Amino acid sequence: MSLFDRYLSLWVALCILAGIVLGSLWPGLFQTVAGWEYASVNLAVGVLIWAMVYPMMVAVDFASLRHIHRRPKGLVITVVVNWLIKPFTMAALGVLFFEFLFADVIDPADAGQYIAGLILLGAAPCTAMVFIWSQLTRGDPNYTLVQVSLNDIIMIFAFAPIVALLLGVTDLQVPWETLLLSVLLYVVIPLAAGAATRAALVGKANNGSGGEVRVARFIAAVKPFSILGLLATVVLLFGFQGHVILDKPLLIGLIAVPLLIQSYGIFAIAYAAAWAWRVPHNIAAPCALIGTSNFFELAVAVAIGLFGLNSGAALVTVVGVLVEVPVMLSLVAFANRTKRHFPDTADAANDSTPPLHPQEARR
Repeated sequence: MSLFDRYLSLWVALCILAGIVLGSLWPGLFQTVAGWEYASVNLAVGVLIWAMVYPMMVAVDFASLRHIHRRPKGLVITVVVNWLIKPFTMAALGVLFFEFLFADVIDPADAGQYIAGLILLGAAPCTAMVFIWSQLTRGDPNYTLVQVSLNDIIMIFAFAPIVALLLGVTDLQVPWETLLLSVLLYVVIPLAAGAATRAALVGKANNGSGGEVRVARFIAAVKPFSILGLLATVVLLFGFQGHVILDKPLLIGLIAVPLLIQSYGIFAIAYAAAWAWRVPHNIAAPCALIGTSNFFELAVAVAIGLFGLNSGAALVTVVGVLVEVPVMLSLVAFANRTKRHFPDTADAANDSTPPLHPQEARR
């Protein structure tokens, strides 16, 4: 691990501070960049996310996807945690904290809005950033792609009914443009670019192993841009919303409490289930991290559409953005330190797993 990778948390902390300072010094600049959006998807952040996920997309080997069905454990955990547990624990934590534990310090008129914001976050598992978390834990790129794709398909059908059930509303309007554009920007386009790059690299080689060597070298060369994309995204996000932290620090801290408990709790459930079920680490870590992070573009768009731009629900979804990166980095570090407690991919071969891909074997 390079010095830069080893102290990634420090660089992220510095970028958070830089974002808050720059956002305070030049708010007009960040407002202009924040305005570069379509269907609540910021295009500048979209480009940076491309930089983050592109190396992992190059690593995706479509030939190996046909064997994914032989390893269903990671998919089962992802579906159960994301759709049968996460939305309901998030709603329960919202009621517990904002209707009981924080009742003396929160305006009762605002409590429902805060609970609604938490529900919107809990019902939308991550689509884009999970690729960078998977890469940082050396996750299986093929399996991560399938996990994210499966979640996206379920989200199309389950997001509106779950949110409507938990919010008690029946006329929920799903922002389909945001949902579909996000999938196109963060999954389809980077995947197509990665597949084209991989085909070109393998095509230039004389044999399969030579092609994999070229792919591995290319990924190593572009990986620094992935980390730089993450750091630039952190600067932008905190530049966009840093004033919220400075204006309402106590309220931000109160909202962050249930979000932190939910994030670490969901990760613990999924990671422990994967450990107990002897899921290989390169599947277990991304599996747990998908449920922990959220699809913020969708949650923010629905919160604004249902409750308004300056609503408490919209504020909660913004706080979710602010706390996610530090939380996810801490969980990435934990997952990497506990890797030895999981079976490796070779052990999983005894569980009907297809033989290792050459690139995976070199890891």
